[in-house]
Amino acid sequence: MGTTTLSESRSRMGSAVQRRTFEMIDDDEDQVREDLEKYGNEHDRRDMARMGKIQEMRRNFKSLTVLGFCAILMCSWESLLSTASLALTNGGSAGLIYTWLMAWAGFNAVYASMAEMASVAPTTGGQYHWVSEFAPPGYQAFLSYVVGWLGVLGWQTLVTSIAFQAGTEIQGLLALNYDTYVFARWHGTLFVIAIIVFALVFNTLLASRLNLVEGAILVVHVFGFFCMLVPLWVLAPRTPSRVVWTQFHDGGWNDIGLSTLIGLITSVLPLLGADASVHMAEEVQDAARTIPQSMMWSINLNGLMGWLTAITFCYCIGDLDQVLQTKTGYPFIQVIFNVTQSYPATNFLTSIVLLMATFSCVTIMASASRQMFAFGRDKGLPCSSWLSQVHPRLGVPVNAVLLSTAISILLSLINIGSTVAFSSLVSLGSGTLMVSYIVCIGCFMWRRWAGEPMPPGPFSLGAWALPVNIIALCYLALVFIIAFFPAVPLPELNAAGMNWSSLIFAVVVVWAIAYYFIWSRQVYEGPVKFVKKADGGGELTSRSGHLSRTL
Repeated sequence: MGTTTLSESRSRMGSAVQRRTFEMIDDDEDQVREDLEKYGNEHDRRDMARMGKIQEMRRNFKSLTVLGFCAILMCSWESLLSTASLALTNGGSAGLIYTWLMAWAGFNAVYASMAEMASVAPTTGGQYHWVSEFAPPGYQAFLSYVVGWLGVLGWQTLVTSIAFQAGTEIQGLLALNYDTYVFARWHGTLFVIAIIVFALVFNTLLASRLNLVEGAILVVHVFGFFCMLVPLWVLAPRTPSRVVWTQFHDGGWNDIGLSTLIGLITSVLPLLGADASVHMAEEVQDAARTIPQSMMWSINLNGLMGWLTAITFCYCIGDLDQVLQTKTGYPFIQVIFNVTQSYPATNFLTSIVLLMATFSCVTIMASASRQMFAFGRDKGLPCSSWLSQVHPRLGVPVNAVLLSTAISILLSLINIGSTVAFSSLVSLGSGTLMVSYIVCIGCFMWRRWAGEPMPPGPFSLGAWALPVNIIALCYLALVFIIAFFPAVPLPELNAAGMNWSSLIFAVVVVWAIAYYFIWSRQVYEGPVKFVKKADGGGELTSRSGHLSRTL
């Protein structure tokens, strides 16, 4: 047996020391990564301390995954295909193309305004927190309470709305493939419930992997866009450019301009919801910087893809009357079949849209449950202590997810009795969110006009802030009014076709106000009570009036 030399022993000792050194470095990196997922970076911890909130959920989302979250929730080009019939009836092809540009520009102003607020206060509460923090002191509690209720309602109806879209698209494929299939409301409702339950599973048992799924589905969102449009570009007969870009259609309003504005809602719905990342703020690393970036990237990425889809669809639509009367219920399914003349191709391309709508339901439920959790944490809802609990192992507000699921399923049952009543209820989401946007941006503008000190944040509009805020409010006011118009005018309009969402909206607002004065006024003080500022000694102290921060 040979002997070990002194040089070999030293070499082995050196190798052991190096291995231990590298292991220690790896351990340090693992610890840093674990701390980032638990508490975020220094800026996240500072912002949570300033807002008086405890970090309870894991910060699994980073720049790309939170961008995927926003982009998938908006589901722009997919939703445009699903809702295009309203714009084609009111405004025609030219109306759809130009109103999309209008909505795209308008939402850029809206989300830029909200991105600035998200940079200052990156909290799951979102709009109602900002109202509480930036509104005049005498109105903070009341306004934030009403906005909180509208936000909870708006996001909750959006869960059911997107699930309904996906469920009825399944019915559309059944109608295309089987001539004997007859649409039944209860069939669609069962599909809706199945999709909602699928979203429940992802938001509870698979919640720790939700960020990874969002990143993967973002790839499908982008590449599916080309899978859909390339066959249409190659195979479809072309509608003349003069018709596509200049021909408007009056849906019976005896006014082309008004009819086109009614069709604006088709462009609003697919671009609604970029603020979803705000409601995930306490699960995002470096939230004050990442969330504003994700909002602006998602609105412009989806805006561009949606506009190209609108142009392509208008060039390839063919006989408009025949397409609008399709037995599938969705004109885009009929257009794909007319172009490809293939059932497998139509099924595949429609399945891309269906898949995206399903995962959009997953992301919307995540935002809806976080909004419910945050409002419950601030004692704005009944059973607040139960709703604000975070599951110790899953790291998500499971109780809020379960309640969101139950409400969505109950709302879907309305479709069995009346599709008109169901549509009026779920269309309420856009109107309620518009109001929440208007109030929070208005409070932010008041703060500027009043000369109050503005807390700094990494995202700022600078000198453009006030003009952008004004443009955003003008656009939102227009959309809010249009959202309550019926789809058809007199004399065709009847009680069944009336847009009853205006009545439902009024009932909800009255309920929120009454509930506040009867009960919540004694317990709800608004999140501004917990917001802190730096005192002379550098310590954070609580206050419930105006806010200033010294860094």
